[in-house]
Amino acid sequence: MNQQYPQQPQQPGWGQQPQQHPHQPGWGAPPPPPKKTPVGMIVGLGCLGVVVLLVIIGALGAVVGNDNTASSKGTSVSTDDKNVEAEKKDDTPAAEDKPAEEPAKEEAAPEPDVKIVAKKTAFTPTILATGSNYTSVKVTVTNNSDDTISVNVLYFEITDSKGTKHSAELGVDENQIDTVDLAPGENVSGAITSKGKFTAKHVTYTQFLEDPVRVAVS
Repeated sequence: MNQQYPQQPQQPGWGQQPQQHPHQPGWGAPPPPPKKTPVGMIVGLGCLGVVVLLVIIGALGAVVGNDNTASSKGTSVSTDDKNVEAEKKDDTPAAEDKPAEEPAKEEAAPEPDVKIVAKKTAFTPTILATGSNYTSVKVTVTNNSDDTISVNVLYFEITDSKGTKHSAELGVDENQIDTVDLAPGENVSGAITSKGKFTAKHVTYTQFLEDPVRVAVS
């Protein structure tokens, strides 16, 4: 006896489209393909937007920071310049306050106690002279000291251009200097004469126990 089983509805095979009821809408037309969601594109656009946003924020921060730095630098430089100008004004005295500079005065050398001036002069012989082979110098002696000084023709000697010293001759020139004592402030003039013909360069006066006074002959 054959046992019969109820027939099961046949499943559509792999790759076969399920059959639709003729009364269902779209019966007989192929089903639309499934829509693909662009997940990768959305993720890429999102990352790009974040990067662009970060770049814009960084650029704005840099601009603001540069503006603040420039502003602070400008303020500090301006303040420093004002301080420097103020210090210069304080350190620089006004032109009216400067004292007028006086020209330097040369201090005159103090006068020696015994001042002697010697000049060339012509020889004028006396009866004591033996010929004209003599050289005379006119001297002026001034006493600038506080004491009395003595003047005598024998206190003088003449040095010639070669450095040779010549002692004074007594009574051979009519204009011979007198033998006197000079009080403070007094002076005397006369001739000093030595034997021989030469060019007189210096005259030296030596008072007893005093330092010699040497002057050039003009």
